Amino acid sequence: MIISKRLTVGVGILLATLTAGLGSALPAAADEAPAQPSPQVELVLDVSGSMRTRDIDGQSRMTAAKQAFNEVLDAVPEQVELGIRTLGADYPGNDRKVGCKDTKQLYPVGPLDRTEAKTAVATLAPTGWTPIGPALLGAADDLKGGDSTRRIVLISDGEDTCGPLDPCEVARDIAARGIHLVIDTLGLVPNAKIREQLTCIAEATGGTYTAVQHTDELSGRVKQLVDRAAEPVVTPVATEGADACSDAPQLKPGLYTDREKFGQHRWYRVDVLPGQELRASVSVFADRAMNNDYGVLLRALTVHGREIVRGSESGTGRTDAISSGLRYPKPEQDGTDGDDKPAAETVCLQVGNSFSAPASVKTSPGMPVELTVDLVDAPDDAADVAAFGLGRGWWLLGTLILTGLIAGLLFGWISRWRVAVWRTN
Repeated sequence: MIISKRLTVGVGILLATLTAGLGSALPAAADEAPAQPSPQVELVLDVSGSMRTRDIDGQSRMTAAKQAFNEVLDAVPEQVELGIRTLGADYPGNDRKVGCKDTKQLYPVGPLDRTEAKTAVATLAPTGWTPIGPALLGAADDLKGGDSTRRIVLISDGEDTCGPLDPCEVARDIAARGIHLVIDTLGLVPNAKIREQLTCIAEATGGTYTAVQHTDELSGRVKQLVDRAAEPVVTPVATEGADACSDAPQLKPGLYTDREKFGQHRWYRVDVLPGQELRASVSVFADRAMNNDYGVLLRALTVHGREIVRGSESGTGRTDAISSGLRYPKPEQDGTDGDDKPAAETVCLQVGNSFSAPASVKTSPGMPVELTVDLVDAPDDAADVAAFGLGRGWWLLGTLILTGLIAGLLFGWISRWRVAVWRTN
């Protein structure tokens, strides 16, 4: 009996061991979703001679930047791959041709070794020129390839000194590649020209510009931008609108990017089923100097050219972006059998703009366009504004006409009554 129990226990242990061994031999991630690519950030630091200036909390701009970098490196999320590039860090001479090539990758983009990165930053000393354009091109190459979120954070205290390569044009060219690389800029000097250039660089790629004058502001903002890279985001899909609806790309719900020149119209198509509501919005980004008075137009039309609904917005003065949207609910189709699939209606979306610019401003590449398309259940309640068709304007126009007619009749009757009373008295 004892032998039988021991034999049973031994067989159980053997089976458990074999099961564990087989389990460990199977791919651990067989049922797991594929890992998302790590977001990548490259910090681009200006190390030009002007960074010696002592005007940030009683210390030099370079010292403030190093202190901020140390704090940022301590707080980088584990999933973020980070790199560091410098500009103006090595060549102290007066040869423009040499000075404008003075940019290098100080720390490669990848898993962060905090001690090694801090040691590399500690060796920096303000030295040379301010080749912002070449540094941005180098940073874009450092982050080239892959589908991860990519962000460049440029920290500078001056304008680019390496013309005619305009860093704003460089940023537009990077954006035109369709690689979804965002450039954020931080300015250490409250100077109008510097602000204008850094703002232009950021806006060309959908990034932000921030003016900082204190060490804690610098470290706080850079931390925020690095953390933002780690947040899950919807990756826009690059598309190319057509000159006519018949040639337009077919879009599904999602976020799309395109380019549009001044006064140009771009066409896209969306299939809308009965019982669905099309919701679309568009933003056109003014990434260069513009004339006052501009607008953006988003229209939904049938394939035969009849306008269904439109949205428009206009403005004047300097604006980062101008947006408009529309809604088109398609009612349920009556009289169809349960087995019959209702036919979808092809809706043509037209995006237009009325931007213009001085003759000195380049029109190519076109301005960045961001188009959002969504299909949701159409409203069941007739009190919904979209269900009434107010977006098409006819109900609203009829209401205004009726109100004006009643008001006119009432005013005329009161006026005649007052005249009659005056004559009687």
